[in-house]
Amino acid sequence: MIWTSDEWKDYEILDATDGERLERWGKYLLVRPDPQVIWNTPRVDTGWKHYDARYLRSNTGGGHWTDHNLPERWQIRYKDYLTFNVKPMNFKHTGVFPEQAANWDFIREKVSDAAAHRPIRVLNMFAYSGGATLAAAAGGAEVWHVDASKGMVAWAKENAAASGLADRPIHWIVDDCAKFIQREIRRGRRYDGIIMDPPSYGRGPSGEIWKMETSFYPFLKEVVKVLSDDPLFVIINSYTTGLAPSAVGYVSDTVFSAQYGGHTHNGELGLPVKSTGFVLPCGAAGRWICD
Repeated sequence: MIWTSDEWKDYEILDATDGERLERWGKYLLVRPDPQVIWNTPRVDTGWKHYDARYLRSNTGGGHWTDHNLPERWQIRYKDYLTFNVKPMNFKHTGVFPEQAANWDFIREKVSDAAAHRPIRVLNMFAYSGGATLAAAAGGAEVWHVDASKGMVAWAKENAAASGLADRPIHWIVDDCAKFIQREIRRGRRYDGIIMDPPSYGRGPSGEIWKMETSFYPFLKEVVKVLSDDPLFVIINSYTTGLAPSAVGYVSDTVFSAQYGGHTHNGELGLPVKSTGFVLPCGAAGRWICD
């Protein structure tokens, strides 16, 4: 299954070939590397010659932006409910993962339907610049946004303000997600929806090593303890190279379905490529729903 984020107006992949994608972010054209683009087709789009910035990888790791003809930041909008501040960052990022739009719509719809009947609490961990947080808030949920990066939490707050959601009940928390979960278990706080985008590798505040292959399952076994008695969903995103969507689904079912029933729908998130009609795979995702 591929969940395709094909309803953008301010973003599109114009072309993709030979390890790169040509993208339009509002009125600016960027060229960025993408390891999924293993085919080689003619570069017929004129944007390949007239882009505003290009990210080049270094042979020694990392990389840098070249031909930089961009403002410090600019905004793009998704539908009528989300606005993002975009800026070029290290490691080719821009602060937005457009393929997540399919998840944002899912979150907003599920929360909105439930919030019409009862208060809804949503927890977003490894929450980055807040797209899922804002989608849940737009749907009517009270949201806990948790990320270990103070700078990214500040960026997410700016996106909330740009989206007209600054007055919504969003709790902005700078914390290690594993430590936060342990405190929530002790507090007895429960959530109706949980969203997470864990890293492939990282270090905790006290030097703890996180590896997706060995750390994620024990983490989920703790996360299930903060689900409410009437949960809506758990969404797991993964950009870990080589981790199949089915593996995300199996680990989710092992933890959440075993306790609550329901089922995890697993697949890939994708973005359409205008020039070819391909759908570029952009990461694995699992959506557990308590049927």
